[in-house]
Amino acid sequence: MALRLDDKKAVVAEVAAVAAKAHSAVAAEYRGLTVSQLTNLRKVARESGVYLRVIKNTLARRAVEGTDFACMQEGLVGPLILAFSIEDPGSAARVVYDFSKQHEKLVVRLVAVGGKQYGASEIERLSKLPNKEQALAILMGVMKAPIEKFVRTLAEPHAKLARTVAAIRDQKQAA
Repeated sequence: MALRLDDKKAVVAEVAAVAAKAHSAVAAEYRGLTVSQLTNLRKVARESGVYLRVIKNTLARRAVEGTDFACMQEGLVGPLILAFSIEDPGSAARVVYDFSKQHEKLVVRLVAVGGKQYGASEIERLSKLPNKEQALAILMGVMKAPIEKFVRTLAEPHAKLARTVAAIRDQKQAA
């Protein structure tokens, strides 16, 4: 069933609003996937904080116009499903990459991050980006390392003295 003009405007406005606040976008060809597989993909995307939408390419071009994802306009060809990362930059790539490993009919066509378009081969690298919790854990580890090293350095002379005294004690007891 064809969309009326008002419905098309609403779809474009909705996708444009999501694209304006998204961190990254992935466009994948879904030709050959069953309805149940697409439903499963949508469920996984929803749980991961990813906005997933099948949209006509002409409407998608209008929706991404004026956003960081305007670079994708020429590549929007064929039956595509758009995935936008809302929470962290790698979430859409993780969802699409993991699903495409299980279902070879989902083929990644475009990846866009920070106003630049990348080829489909970059999805693996983007999917390996840490999420917010992992990034914070890495940051805390990096921030904590110098302090731990400083404390160990301060404690080492005392520990070395204690080991030396213990070694002399053991040596005298053995003699």
